[in-house]
Amino acid sequence: MVLKKWLSIFCMVILLTPSFVYGEVQNQETLDRERMSLYSEAEALTFIPWYYFAAIDTYERNIRLARKDIPKRTDGVLSFYISPEDWSGLGNPVQNDSYLPTIHLFGGIGMDGNGDGRANSTNDEDILYTYINRLHYYGPSRSYIKMMLWDYYQRSKTVEMIMGYARMYEKYGKLTIEGNAFPVPLRSDHSYQSTWGAPRSFGGRRIHEGTDIFAHYGVPVRATCYGIIETKGWNRIGGWRIGIRDLQNNYHYYAHLGGFNKEISQGQIVEPGTVIGYVGSSGYGPPGTSGKFPPHLHYGIYKDNGYTEWSFDPYPRLRMWERQERINRKK
Repeated sequence: MVLKKWLSIFCMVILLTPSFVYGEVQNQETLDRERMSLYSEAEALTFIPWYYFAAIDTYERNIRLARKDIPKRTDGVLSFYISPEDWSGLGNPVQNDSYLPTIHLFGGIGMDGNGDGRANSTNDEDILYTYINRLHYYGPSRSYIKMMLWDYYQRSKTVEMIMGYARMYEKYGKLTIEGNAFPVPLRSDHSYQSTWGAPRSFGGRRIHEGTDIFAHYGVPVRATCYGIIETKGWNRIGGWRIGIRDLQNNYHYYAHLGGFNKEISQGQIVEPGTVIGYVGSSGYGPPGTSGKFPPHLHYGIYKDNGYTEWSFDPYPRLRMWERQERINRKK
């Protein structure tokens, strides 16, 4: 009886799993449609291409997830954040006021974007319209948009990320851009284990901020994600290194390379599996220093929260990407 019970449960799981996966796909498609509709509304109002609004919304969504001082949205599909004090006005006794006369009386910026006569801080159209007006709109050109973003965020890295995201959305023409690859070919002779947080001494006392993947000289190093090459060149500790920024505000750091793929350059959009360089042993000294340790790829991931950036352990993701790639190869 027990065996029959577990067999029945197993069969139900197998039968239901595709439905769950299909449901997730359907939910993402619905989100994409709703968001794209709002971005298109913003484009019609400002003549700023939709992909800039998609990029700003993506950045805002990422920092909401990374920080505790910004509340998570439980309704709506946009992530643009306007504080209650800014929306309703400082000193307004009604924290999330929607009555336009009192909002303006207290100097609030909340506006009516859907024509219902209210400025609802939980309504996506009202939020988007208010956000657009808060941007101090200059014009639809790329240079004006950069100026506008700088005035709003006052942080060059934020402006750089948003402009990069916009380029990616423009290139692919869609909102869901996802996929990953293991950083070295599966057929290569490689090994790695969790070494994040281990002590290091070169350059001063510090912790190891990544995972070392040991492989032979010249093994191709591949982009693990869709992203933009943010940095490329020499680093005293990392040697020849490349940094790629993905659409989740993550910075993927590839260090100790033996060389770069000659066809890639800083600012280029890359995809999972794109060869960016080759395993080496560079670093721990001035440009050209090599051979102070066995050949390996140092792979790290850093999260940006709008203020600062910190590393987190990439090992679980590496294991997941390697496992998924092996599964896909068998299909």
